[in-house]
Amino acid sequence: MTSFIHDIIVFLREKNVDISTVTFILPSKRAGLFLKETISNLTETSIFAPSIVSIEEFVEDVSGFTTVSNSELLFEFYDSYLKHTPKANVESFDKFSKWAQILIQDFNEIDRYLIEPSRVFEYLSAIKDIENQHWSLDEAPTAYVKNYLLFWKRLKFYYQDLKNSLQEKKRGYQGMVYKEAVAQLHLYIKQNPSTKHIFVGFNALNACEETIIQNLLNRELAEIYWDIDEQFIKNPIHEAGLFIRAHQKKWRYFENNPLQWITTHYTEEKHIEIIGAPKNVGQIKHVGELLSKLQDQNIDLKKTALVLGDETLLLPLLNSLPSSIEHVNITMGLPIQFTPLASLFETLFRAHQLKSDRWYYKDIIGLLSHHYVKPLFETTSTNGADALVNYIQDHNITYATADQLKLWTTSNDSDIDLLFGSWEDTPKRAIAKCLELIYKLKHYFDNDQTKYQLPLEYLYKFYTIFNELDRLNGEFEHLNSIQVLYGLYKELMKNETLDFRGEPLQGLQIMGMLETRVLDFETVILTSVNEGILPAGKSNNSFIPFDVKLENKLPTYKEKDAVYGYHFYRLLQRAKNIYILYNTEPDVLKGGEKSRFITQLMIENIHNIKHYVVSPKVPVIATQLEHIKKTPEVLKGIQRLAEKGFSPSSLTNYIRNPMDFYLDKILGISKFEDVEENVALNTLGTVIHNTLEDFYAPFVGRFITIKDVQQMKQQIHDTVNLHFKKEYKSGDITKGKNLIIYEIAKRYVTNFLNLEITDLKQGNAIKIIAIEADNKVPLYVESIDKTVILRGKVDRVDEYNGTTRIIDYKTGRVEPGKVEIVEWDDILTDYDKYSKSFQVLTYAYMMFKSSQIQLPVEAGIISFKSLSSGFMKFATKPSTYSRKKDQLISEETLDAFEIQLKLLISEIFNPEIDFIEKPLE
Repeated sequence: MTSFIHDIIVFLREKNVDISTVTFILPSKRAGLFLKETISNLTETSIFAPSIVSIEEFVEDVSGFTTVSNSELLFEFYDSYLKHTPKANVESFDKFSKWAQILIQDFNEIDRYLIEPSRVFEYLSAIKDIENQHWSLDEAPTAYVKNYLLFWKRLKFYYQDLKNSLQEKKRGYQGMVYKEAVAQLHLYIKQNPSTKHIFVGFNALNACEETIIQNLLNRELAEIYWDIDEQFIKNPIHEAGLFIRAHQKKWRYFENNPLQWITTHYTEEKHIEIIGAPKNVGQIKHVGELLSKLQDQNIDLKKTALVLGDETLLLPLLNSLPSSIEHVNITMGLPIQFTPLASLFETLFRAHQLKSDRWYYKDIIGLLSHHYVKPLFETTSTNGADALVNYIQDHNITYATADQLKLWTTSNDSDIDLLFGSWEDTPKRAIAKCLELIYKLKHYFDNDQTKYQLPLEYLYKFYTIFNELDRLNGEFEHLNSIQVLYGLYKELMKNETLDFRGEPLQGLQIMGMLETRVLDFETVILTSVNEGILPAGKSNNSFIPFDVKLENKLPTYKEKDAVYGYHFYRLLQRAKNIYILYNTEPDVLKGGEKSRFITQLMIENIHNIKHYVVSPKVPVIATQLEHIKKTPEVLKGIQRLAEKGFSPSSLTNYIRNPMDFYLDKILGISKFEDVEENVALNTLGTVIHNTLEDFYAPFVGRFITIKDVQQMKQQIHDTVNLHFKKEYKSGDITKGKNLIIYEIAKRYVTNFLNLEITDLKQGNAIKIIAIEADNKVPLYVESIDKTVILRGKVDRVDEYNGTTRIIDYKTGRVEPGKVEIVEWDDILTDYDKYSKSFQVLTYAYMMFKSSQIQLPVEAGIISFKSLSSGFMKFATKPSTYSRKKDQLISEETLDAFEIQLKLLISEIFNPEIDFIEKPLE
């Protein structure tokens, strides 16, 4: 395969053109690299390199203007907007910027196509007047409608003022620069009377480009070479040849000169595969498989282009490339908004935008835990960022000020001020703080530049962004709040990329569709060929209606689709191996059904095309439950736990999932404790338990009376409040969900005490025997020849009409059936059904063995969510459906339970039985 660029250089050499004196003008800068390489490969002697420029650079040179940046253009336009808008109707800069960019794009199109601006603006204004008259009928227009209509009348003033302002500075937006180039073309020709211009690989040209090129052609100062195939240009309805057919028909130059060139490469034999894959990730994963296959076939990746129809897929693609690919050239750059440093400034802006001196704990922790911030604190204090995070979590702090953060850490105050000091809703201060943070991070990373090479690159990009913001803030006065600054910052972030460094002509070429202009590859992989992406389809980002565009010969979505059609077919024109991928799952936001370009390819019946759908290769991985061997070290850990004491909750934890028991009790790895933004259920339970302990502790050994309980009720508010402060610490319980939970705690205690009063009024005698009774008893297990300790606190032991009751409080809902047993063996296997029974039996067993109670006794649960069920007693039943229950715990009951208890402890100690994770149900 010979490329289009190669053919041009050979053709010029055959014409004896001195290439050193020629100015090549290309659609993009990237094509210039390949042009230089081709000239180098075809030149045997040393020559001066020709001038090679993109069309944008050439137009700037002709016009004498420079193109203004998008962000600066918004500021310039806002100045014009303020001059011609009544103060009462002026919008803030951030609101203005939302629609101004669309209007600027319209200005751009009007200028590039050399349309008389007043004609379009007056037409628009007249349309809006007619629309209003149609809808409002005889009603007088409101103030809102009047302002709306005046806005359309002011468009021509906005346009002219912006243009005048930019002209004074010799700067302009793209369309303005193009229009100025047309105006200054005669001066350029006069200054360059003998320069030969070679226009290469163009297709759709705006009116300015057409005027410039035709003028140079007619003065024999230029030649133009098109890359078009006979199949496209001779077919009057083929959209890939739409523009070049029009140029050939309308340009006076082609009346006497042939169109260079029309080729026949498209109909040559090609290997084409059209591949449907589910979702974007499915496409990208299949691309990785394709590349591996191409390598196995010894396909030269230097001559391979991987073209992303949707450029946002770059990051997942980079993670899917085969490790065997050594050289990759990426033309589009990495979007800076996807770098780790972007999340740091995003959090900073989002928090400071709230204009409050109080920081939400998630923002505080997010900043302090950021891996770029943590080193700053660690170098100035042994306490560090982690200690401050732990303090916030331990004390349940939901909101904090910068001054409070300084009190809670030994870090330098300047570190806290740098991140959490108020920006005072002042953009200048905000930019200064962000730049100060960048300088501080750079100072840290400079200590090991090899290790932090990539973070330093990130920093430099953000340094340029904030410097640009600082410059704009200095030149203009429109940044009047953090919100406006944040909006502009996000606009800058959208267009900034981190360029990849490397040899641009080596290895696999990864590029976007527009970067393929003029370039040819033997193998092409093209992704996301779906409607809405290739082609892009209808777009309404314009103030100019469709019919007005048609009237003024402005491009519509139809012309833009034809541009995509040309790029698509030109990419296939010389390629030998073509792989076209599309998403089989239509997505409204990310493209619809497969592109009509695919359907068109298939119905042309020119090539033999293989069309198939792939499914992602999901390896079948058998679910393997985690096993932990009981090594000597693990057995020592179990022994230490046994000497300290097995609690009922730890034993039921083992029944529920041995792996949790191992992690919590043997390794001591507890669950991560985050800040309780809302009161957690365990905190609620602790508050209720401690409140009842305070109430009943003074009555141990005594019978309680109705008067005693009524006095307790009077103390509910103060006691519950006291325990919330102890358990929830700095958490706020005065509003929101926490206030509701606080009231629930008081209601639970009130309802419990009311239940107690009802019992007493019915003549029942209640004597408090123990509150939070602490138990610690030895248990000898014959099968392992060890004595272990059982320990635990019983919430309440009382005597109810002469019967001893062992009571366990539960704040959650408990069904009566959950404290009943049919088969004793089941108590070690079904956690959900029998864990409550296991716990109360363990309490009864410990109290009996320590001689604190005499059998028989009753044991059970009082559920605060099921108080209507009262005291739910443990019971044994002969069968599941039997109504006969034995609710007294006798020595025989505890003997049966002891057998199961010893079996459980034997299993825990058994080195032959691993800790095995139980599957989630």
